Amino acid sequence: MNNSDITIQERTEKFAIRVVKAYTEINKNNHFNDAGVVMSKQFLRSGTSIGANMR
Repeated sequence: MNNSDITIQERTEKFAIRVVKAYTEINKNNHFNDAGVVMSKQFLRSGTSIGANMR
């Protein structure tokens, strides 16, 4: 299946799922300082907001 076969809604959903999985993996490593924690949360918010804005 290439990218032209799926809708933008499906693509943004799949992207958001990948972002959540990446965020989970990042946070398994608890060697972050405060800046790392803030940046990982921002990554999660910005990566999942695309789907919310599509709706």
